[in-house]
Amino acid sequence: MTGVSDMTFDFKGRSVIVTGAGRGIGREIARLFATSGANTYLVEIDGDVATEAASDVGATGIQADVASTDDVQRVVDQVIEETGRIDVLVNNAGILRDRVVWKLTDEDWDAVLAVHLGGTFRFTRACVPHFREAGFGRIINVTSDVAVHGNIGQANYSSAKAGLIGFTKTVARELARFGVTVNALLPNAQTRMIDSIPEDIRKEAEKGIPMQRFGDPAEMAPAVAFLASEQSAYITGIVLPVDGGSSM
Repeated sequence: MTGVSDMTFDFKGRSVIVTGAGRGIGREIARLFATSGANTYLVEIDGDVATEAASDVGATGIQADVASTDDVQRVVDQVIEETGRIDVLVNNAGILRDRVVWKLTDEDWDAVLAVHLGGTFRFTRACVPHFREAGFGRIINVTSDVAVHGNIGQANYSSAKAGLIGFTKTVARELARFGVTVNALLPNAQTRMIDSIPEDIRKEAEKGIPMQRFGDPAEMAPAVAFLASEQSAYITGIVLPVDGGSSM
């Protein structure tokens, strides 16, 4: 696998917000932006995790709850105050509250949608005025294959991730005339959720992936960086699978 340090993206002078960036895919996305010269802001609900991750990748860590409008605005205001701009928003924050539908509580349902879908909406809404003023912006929303295929015990999660696809396509249409692109990443990476699956079930799942393995979180980052680059200016409203061929 090509290492992050081998990537040749140039984001010098750009300001980037990555939510849910304390671990896994989000951390590797933040790492690539930071090593590519961006002023990178790593947003995480756990302040200690934010501090540790930011130190690891060379970013600025901010504790914030993406489900809180006040927290979201505070993050955006800080980035503008410190750098004078926002160029890229990566909406990656998410939580799990897995239960079969007849055991899902209102709290389980509301919490998952508030973070995945609500957080994406809140950050997008807060950043759009700055994107429009600059005539440039890149939004990348992280969805999941369960948005398309579903998964037992994840009615709330799959609904939120499916909602992100509709949100991506709608906002892409709304913002295209302002020079702002909006795309989604559909990853298939070895995250904490995959690690929690029993080994025998995980190995069986790997057999269904043409490349016979789950991706490394770092393998997701270059696709996000490309969608965030100036070279991707004519790409908007897509859902890009980085899944080892699983979606074929």
